Amino acid sequence: MLMENSSYPLYFNLTMFVNIGNYRYLTFVLCFLLYTVIISANLIIIVVISREKTLHEPMYIFILCLSINSLYGSAGFFIRFLRDLLSDTHLISRPACFTQIYVIYTYASCEFTILGIMAYDRYVAVCQPLHYHNKITPKMVSKLIAFAWIYPGISDAACLYLSFRLPLCGNKIPKVFCANWTVVKLSCVTTVINNLVGMFVIVTTIFLPLGFVLYTYARIFHLCRNRSSEFKAKVIQSCLPHIITFVNYSITVFCDVALSRIDLEELNPFLAVILSLEFVVIPPILNPLVYGLKLPEIRKLMLRMLSCSKHD
Repeated sequence: MLMENSSYPLYFNLTMFVNIGNYRYLTFVLCFLLYTVIISANLIIIVVISREKTLHEPMYIFILCLSINSLYGSAGFFIRFLRDLLSDTHLISRPACFTQIYVIYTYASCEFTILGIMAYDRYVAVCQPLHYHNKITPKMVSKLIAFAWIYPGISDAACLYLSFRLPLCGNKIPKVFCANWTVVKLSCVTTVINNLVGMFVIVTTIFLPLGFVLYTYARIFHLCRNRSSEFKAKVIQSCLPHIITFVNYSITVFCDVALSRIDLEELNPFLAVILSLEFVVIPPILNPLVYGLKLPEIRKLMLRMLSCSKHD
């Protein structure tokens, strides 16, 4: 019925769900609460920046985009994951699997692209302050945001199209969510084209933004060497949240990339699941906390909104 022997199986089996008996209900509650915190924290950032006109500046608009992307990516993972926690079987239909891959991969690509754009914004603000308003105009901000969404969407769609056409010799995916590389490894035929296109997409959506961020901060730190302590303090206050977000996201993504290249079944199942969940769980909850706590403008407005709601 499930056509497991077909070259194009109707269902995939997510095999990394560990049998934890009745503890799955407690796990469901904890994960549901975590997802609720992610939604609430990112919505607060979105509402604060949207409502406060003083925050309608490029840096805060990019932060708002990060929060929207976090909601998008976490929805692509948690909605299905919470359902699977309570299920005895962990079968996912072929269309649902490829939809989840597309959502999670575009989330990951958009995150790196937005972080690269934010690095450019900080670079111009610190190294070329007199030209900032000429270079980072509202029109330029709109173009950068459009690029951050459109290019990853198209490039990831190309990868997914190639994977969708592959005849497969199995339907078992050793993860708790669908991933492109695990599907490609099931292929019955050569995957040279998939590998080449996938490498191109990884380079353009991950390594290029990564290299650009490192370059911009190298320039910023070089400029700060001969400046006053007050100038350095302002730069650190402005750039530290972005650095924390970037380092955190880079580590979680590279953990996932490394895990996709090894046999997860040889690892402790709990460890494998936890490591594979990092990049879809930690950044969406850490980003709003970092920006909400580290940037005084957002922190003050958040506290003001909370105090007003209490008085009401």
